Amino acid sequence: MRINEGKVHRITSVKSAGDRAVRLRFDNGKTYTVDLRVLVRHSRGLKALRGASLFARVALGEGGHSIAWPGDLDLGADTLWELALEQNGRTDAVEFIRWRWRNGLSLTNAAEALGLSRRQVAYYASGEHEVPRTVLLACKGWEAEQRAAA
Repeated sequence: MRINEGKVHRITSVKSAGDRAVRLRFDNGKTYTVDLRVLVRHSRGLKALRGASLFARVALGEGGHSIAWPGDLDLGADTLWELALEQNGRTDAVEFIRWRWRNGLSLTNAAEALGLSRRQVAYYASGEHEVPRTVLLACKGWEAEQRAAA
């Protein structure tokens, strides 16, 4: 089973957008400014990015699967996609994505678990469609059933 079954997020352009923020364009045409201040402040591995001059040297990582800085510092496109959705009010999509990742579910397996079409699950996972509260509650119920069965 491939957890990232379906489209993997890629970044097509990146530029520094001020105080520890980046402007990202994804291959689906969506453009977001993502604030990385909290991540940089709390991550030991990203400590070097607290300096504005290094942070401003952000570049597109290999194949658009990340953004990178000198010194082997990088952040993955999927993590940045999740942050972009969350910071732009799409907590429904983030909750759905995290449910899939937490349970190791492909789009197909998630669709089967919820009794939905794979296409609809793909729309939810990509942030294209709002995830209804009833679906998010079904995700929690599915997890509770899985725990009870274990």
